[in-house]
Amino acid sequence: MQIQLNTDEHVQGNQALAAWVETELKDKFERFRDHITRVEVHLSDVNGSRAGEADKRCKLEARLAGRQPVAVSHDAGKVADALMGAADKMVRTLDTALGRARDARGRDSIRGKPEA
Repeated sequence: MQIQLNTDEHVQGNQALAAWVETELKDKFERFRDHITRVEVHLSDVNGSRAGEADKRCKLEARLAGRQPVAVSHDAGKVADALMGAADKMVRTLDTALGRARDARGRDSIRGKPEA
């Protein structure tokens, strides 16, 4: 699973932030590692230089093998809170998206098979 970090001009995108983001997301998405090929992280400050309560935004886009990508976003007061909120939303989204590919008895359904 490859993790790509993108930041705007108001969020410092240094090596320490990139390493922290990669560690956190790999831990969160460990059980989906066979399905996810790449995760794109977009961190931004919605208000720019102005202060605000929930002005940090994290958008996550997960590229799934053989499926359409899924995306979520979360706004918070801190970059860390925005990332963790978006990661939690992505886990729920992946559970839903990948769970539909299996039937109630754990077998692959016809809807979950990739097209040949």
